[in-house]
Amino acid sequence: MKARFTYLGDMLFWILVAALTAALAVILLYPLLRGAKAAENIRAGEAAVYRDQLRELDRDLNGGLITPEEADYARAEIGRRLIAVSADEPAETAKPARHHRFTEAFVLLVLPVLGLCLYLTTGRPDLPSQPLEARLENPGNDVAVLITKAERHLAEKPDDGKGWDVLAPIYFRTMRVNDAQLAYRNAIRLLGPSPVRLDGLAETLMAVSDGVVTEEARQVLEQSLTLEPDNPRARFYIALSMEQAGRPKEARQAFEALAKQSPADAPWLPLVNEHIAMNGGAKPGADRAAPGAGPAAPGNPTQQDVAAAETMTAGDRQQMIRGMVESLDAKLNEDPNNFEGWMRLVRSYAVLNDKDRAAGALKRGLAAFPPPGEQGRQLLALARELGIATEGATQ
Repeated sequence: MKARFTYLGDMLFWILVAALTAALAVILLYPLLRGAKAAENIRAGEAAVYRDQLRELDRDLNGGLITPEEADYARAEIGRRLIAVSADEPAETAKPARHHRFTEAFVLLVLPVLGLCLYLTTGRPDLPSQPLEARLENPGNDVAVLITKAERHLAEKPDDGKGWDVLAPIYFRTMRVNDAQLAYRNAIRLLGPSPVRLDGLAETLMAVSDGVVTEEARQVLEQSLTLEPDNPRARFYIALSMEQAGRPKEARQAFEALAKQSPADAPWLPLVNEHIAMNGGAKPGADRAAPGAGPAAPGNPTQQDVAAAETMTAGDRQQMIRGMVESLDAKLNEDPNNFEGWMRLVRSYAVLNDKDRAAGALKRGLAAFPPPGEQGRQLLALARELGIATEGATQ
């Protein structure tokens, strides 16, 4: 029975394809088939108009509305136009028999064949239809379907904290900031506060207020700092709130403290140095290029990077920071025996709120420095501080 329904479905599909192809061919051929007839009708219509004008001219003359001289002049002009239209008819009447053979053959044969070949090459006529329920069962890489599936799950189990924790940053990346705010609050309520969740909620509150660090966002960031005093993201935003509040001296001191705490190759350092300069501090990077300094560590921003950051928009700066992090990632792939590099890479991805890449970097770092060793244990401790999942990272 199932095979019979499948066969009927396939037959119905191809019948619809054939009907649509025939309808399209008729639409394309109609102007070609009626072209000569339309031209003949136009000429006949023009001749009829001129004859009506001659009759109207006689009525005007008989009624005394125009003089005989005016009537003669108008009759001559109308007669000239009528003769011109009538003279064109013999030359044009032979053309209707001549069809656009090549164009008609192209529309009737070549276009359907090309369409069929293209469909068989790129289409999937054997693929069964997938209603929403089926797509939810197997969403693949469709983010919209994944979000819908997670929302359905949370509608049934609203106390699933891990579900809210996963969904919150996805909402934020897709600019559903109000939904992201609710998801972060639910995750914090159910799973407890963590630096990553609190920072995410603060960024969501700032997105709602068009980039302004509101009082509520500041309180959330201060709570994050109580859990992780060296959290660079929270410290940056708190310094930014001082800058926005018109307290440049306090803002500069906070940014300078963050710059001193940050590693020399921290991807956020150019932006921090820019804000130091904006609040009356020293030229960005001036105090970090000490004479006799050793070679730059992987991913370390150059003086050119720092100078370029001064003229960039916020989006361009974010892109530059990501570029430096990806550069560090590529260098660690070539030379994985760099423990400090792995520590910086994991922390950088966490600051950028890219938990998936942070977890991936942690896994690769642990492959180079296994957990039984001291360095591997430090990587795991860092991951726990940053709220990065360590399950499966040691496999």
